[in-house]
Amino acid sequence: QVQLVESGGGWVQAGGSLRLSCAASGRTFSNYAVAWFRQAPGKEREFVAFIRWRGNTYYADSVKGRFTISRDNAKNTVYLQMNSLKPEDTAVYYCAAGRWSGSYADTSDYDYWGQGTQVTVSS
Repeated sequence: QVQLVESGGGWVQAGGSLRLSCAASGRTFSNYAVAWFRQAPGKEREFVAFIRWRGNTYYADSVKGRFTISRDNAKNTVYLQMNSLKPEDTAVYYCAAGRWSGSYADTSDYDYWGQGTQVTVSS
């Protein structure tokens, strides 16, 4: 079992930055692939970014070049640095962890989820 707790969300003006953190406890976190998803009101949860234990990363096209995912296995924490934020980035952001299965962008790829943290970007 892995427990995930997100933090770092908040309100920011367009063009600003936020850094989200996902702290894990339980099983050896370094064995898991970790992703960030987000869900805006009335929309489905969508993939944002992914990182494997070796550090390989993948991003949704909508955030590529603006967001950076990283992990510190010694601290059992994954980060999402979000720069040049836009109003359309407004959503609840979720951290998810799962065993690497060859795919990474679907919610079914992950077994463990955090409770989410709200990010609001004003224009």
